[in-house]
Amino acid sequence: MNVLTKKFTTIHDTAPFSSIKNEDFLPAIKQGIDAARKEIDAIVANPDAPTFENTIEAMTFGGEILERASSIFFNLHSAETNDEIQKIAMEVSPLLSEFGNDVRLNSALFERVKAVYNQKDSLNLTEEQKTLLDKQYKSFARNGANLPEDKKNKLREIDMELSKISLQFGENVLAETNAYQLHITNEADLSGLPEGTIEAARELAASLEKEGWIFTLDYPSYVPFMTYADNRELRKELAIAFGAKGFQKNEFDNQEIVLKIAKLRHQRAELLGYASHANFVLEERMAESPEKVKSFLNDLLAKAKPAAQKEFAELTAFAKETDGIDHLEKWDGAYYSEKLKQKLFNLDDEKLKPYFKLENVLNGAFTIAGKLYGLTFEEVQDIDKYHKDVTTYEVKDENGNLVAIFYADFFPRKGKRNGAWMTSFKSQYVKEGVNERPHVSIVCNFTKPTETKPSLLTFNEVTTLFHEFGHALHGMLADTIYPSLSGTSVYWDFVELPSQVMENWCYEPQALALFAHHYQTGEVIPMEYINKIKESASFQEGMATMRQLSFGLLDMGWHSADPGGITDLKAFETEQFAPTQLYPDVKENAMSTAFSHIFQGGYSSGYYSYKWAEVLDADAFEYFQEKGIFDRETANKFKDNVLSKGGTEHPMILYKRFRGHEPRPEALLKRAGLL
Repeated sequence: MNVLTKKFTTIHDTAPFSSIKNEDFLPAIKQGIDAARKEIDAIVANPDAPTFENTIEAMTFGGEILERASSIFFNLHSAETNDEIQKIAMEVSPLLSEFGNDVRLNSALFERVKAVYNQKDSLNLTEEQKTLLDKQYKSFARNGANLPEDKKNKLREIDMELSKISLQFGENVLAETNAYQLHITNEADLSGLPEGTIEAARELAASLEKEGWIFTLDYPSYVPFMTYADNRELRKELAIAFGAKGFQKNEFDNQEIVLKIAKLRHQRAELLGYASHANFVLEERMAESPEKVKSFLNDLLAKAKPAAQKEFAELTAFAKETDGIDHLEKWDGAYYSEKLKQKLFNLDDEKLKPYFKLENVLNGAFTIAGKLYGLTFEEVQDIDKYHKDVTTYEVKDENGNLVAIFYADFFPRKGKRNGAWMTSFKSQYVKEGVNERPHVSIVCNFTKPTETKPSLLTFNEVTTLFHEFGHALHGMLADTIYPSLSGTSVYWDFVELPSQVMENWCYEPQALALFAHHYQTGEVIPMEYINKIKESASFQEGMATMRQLSFGLLDMGWHSADPGGITDLKAFETEQFAPTQLYPDVKENAMSTAFSHIFQGGYSSGYYSYKWAEVLDADAFEYFQEKGIFDRETANKFKDNVLSKGGTEHPMILYKRFRGHEPRPEALLKRAGLL
C-alpha cells in the first residue's frame, strides 16, 4: 500500500516519513496527477453556469494527493537527497510541468474562469476572493491560455526542457560541492584556525578513515577557513575550488545549461508577448518592471559605491601594512576583514561563539516569538522525521490552540544542499469550517557539535537562524481561507520582509539578554560585546551592499534582455560585474554556474528583492523601535496586517495598513551608515 496516496493517520496529519519508501514517490505523484485531472474534467463538464464556488474554489481546493506527495518529495530532494531521489526527480519534473501546462492551456477551463472573471464586479466577493480570482485568471492569461495551438505546443516544449535542465543545474552544483576536499596532513597549515573548526575537520577526516584534517565547500567548513586560515596559498586553493563549481569543463559543467536556461526563458516570455523574462516576472511583483528594478539597484549603487571604494582602500592598506600584501585578492577579503574588524572593535566570532549555543539561540527565537505573538514551542518526540538530526515542535497560542507544527534541521550532510531555507509540508487553509494548521520547516547548515563542544554559532549564523525563523513565522501565523494565498505565498519582493525584519532583534540588548548566555558559565553576553556588535553592524556595509547589488544586476543582465547573443558566459559576467567590481577577477571562477538562487530556485529576475525588502524591514523595524521592541500592540499590527494575511491583498496595501505610510529608503541608508 502506498502511504502517500491515503489520508495520513498520524498525529496532526504530519508526514509519516519512516513509512515512505523512495519507490512510493513516482506512483503517488502519477496517481495524484490522475486524480487532479479528474477533478479538472469534472469542473469543465459541470452543466451549471460557472460560479466562483464551482470553478475558482473547486480548482483551489483540488489536487490534494498531488500537492502532498510532491511537496514531501521536493523537500527531501533538497534536504535529504540520494542518487535514487535525484533519478526520480528527473522523471517527476517533466510530468508535473506537463500537467501544469495541461491545466493552464485547457481552453474550456479558461472559458469558465474567464466567465467568472468578467462578472467579478457584481459577485460581491471578499478581498481575498477577489485576489484569488485575479490570480487564477492571470495564471491562465500569463501562461499561454490565449495562444493559438501551435504556440501552446511550443510553450509546452520549453517548459518541459526548463524543468529538466534546472534540476540538472542543481544536481551539478551539489556534485561539485561534494567532489572537492582539501586534505591537510601538516599541522602547520592549520595556523589561525579556531579550535572548533580544526576539531570538526579532524572528525570529518576520521569518519572517512583518513589521517589529518579535511575541509570541504560546505559553508561551516569553508567560511571559517577563508576567514581565519593564515596559509594564503591554501585559502587561494579553496576559494578557487568554491568559485569554480559548474565551471570546470567536466561532466558537471553548467555553462551550456545557464545559456540554455536564459535563452529558453527569453523565448518563453516572447511567446507570451513580453519583451523579456524579467518583464514577464516583474508584472506580478511590487517592483513592476525591469526599468524600475534597475533604477532601484543603480540608485543604491550610487549611494554605496563611494563608501565601498573607501572601505576597500582601507582594507587594502591594512593588508599591506599587516603582511605586505600588494594586491588584495578575493581569497584575502574575509581574512583581512576579520583582522581589521578585530583591530577596530576588538571583536571576533571566536569571542562571541560561546554565547551562541545553537539550542539557546533557537530558544531565544522562540521566546521572542512568545513575547511578540504569544506563541509557545514545545519539542515533541512522537512526530515522524526524515532524518535523526531533525527536531519537531508543537506551536501553540496563548489559549493552548495548535498554531503549527515546526521542523528544524540544522546540520550539513551529504544529501543536503548548501545554504538555508524555509519550506512547508502542508499549507494553512480553511475548508468546511476547519482551519487546517500548517507544517513548517527550516533547513540550515550550521557547525555540528563535536565530541567536546556543542554547536556554537557565529553571529552571522545567529542572524541566519532568525532570518529563516522569520519566514517560518510568516508560514505558521497564516490565517487565510485559500492555500494558494497562505503564508509565504506573496509577491516575491515582499516575501523577505518577515524574515529580514526578524534579524533586527539579534542586535538589541533586551533581546540578546534572553538567549546569549555563555554555554559553560551561563553568563549573559557582556554589554561591551553587544555595543560592539551594534557598532560593527555597519562595518564594510558599503562593500556588502555592492556585493548584493552585483548579484541583483547579474540576474537582471541574464533576464532583462535577449540573451541570444551571449556565447561566452565568463565574458558576459565580467561585463555585468564591471560597475560593482572591487577585487581583481579570478579567471578560473564564474558566479552564474553555481548561482542556484536564479537558475534553480525561484529568484530569477527577483534577486533584487533582498535589497528591496531591506528597505521595508528597516522602515518596519524603526516603528518597533519607536514603540518598544516587544510592544504587543505593534507586534499585533504586524501580525494582523502582514504575517497572517499572506498574499490575500496587494503587499503595499498591507504594508501601509501596518505602517501608516509607504516604506522610506532613508531608514535603510541610516541603518547601513550610508547616509
